[in-house]
Amino acid sequence: MIRVLVADDQALLRGSLRLLVDAEPGLVAVGEAADGTEAVRLTAETRPDVVLMDVRMPGLDGIGATRLICAPPQTASDGGPRVLILTMFDLDEYVYGALRAGASGFLLKDAPPAELLAAIRVVAAGEALIAPAVTRRLIAEFARRPGPARRDSAGLDGVTDRERDVLELVARGLTNTEIARRLFVGLSTVKTHVSHLLTKFGARDRAQLVIVAYETGLVTPGIADPDRRVPDAGPRPPGRAVS
Repeated sequence: MIRVLVADDQALLRGSLRLLVDAEPGLVAVGEAADGTEAVRLTAETRPDVVLMDVRMPGLDGIGATRLICAPPQTASDGGPRVLILTMFDLDEYVYGALRAGASGFLLKDAPPAELLAAIRVVAAGEALIAPAVTRRLIAEFARRPGPARRDSAGLDGVTDRERDVLELVARGLTNTEIARRLFVGLSTVKTHVSHLLTKFGARDRAQLVIVAYETGLVTPGIADPDRRVPDAGPRPPGRAVS
């Protein structure tokens, strides 16, 4: 059962989201928060798997609350909550702020109910989710902006060649199945590589790997073509492992 906390300053919307969640098999709403401070408190009390977080709330906003909820020592391996940002706005600063704060997903409030429910499941499973309306250009622009602890290519020391391939394709938005097809390896192999990357970078989930890929320069900002570097076919050079 996926446990969901709803955080939004509009009581009607909170109630509607709770009803939607409770009506879906396999999901249950464990609480409602009217602001960021309450969201942080209820997250600690109810230990949800996913927090549906509004951005614009009085007092502590959704970005600030996300930063507190996702702060270390929370990691991808300890079962900490994932945050799915919900907003009426697809403005750049919300995407940047949400990803930097540790959010695992970003969805616009005008998304169909079925899309929201699917997004909850995706985020709960540890995948990254960015709404289609929030293009990859925004993620690329995010990497251009100055930020704390910006990495360089040296940050990839200790990452194998194949892990770099997987990391790049994760940053391009490909699923594990698509990556396996692109690299001609098994799905379980891709999952293993992703798990190793999460551990090496201390990342919570794939959304954080996207940030790593851009900040280390592995993925070039502004270039959204997933075929740019990693080929679809062709033999590997002798001596280079395929998994």
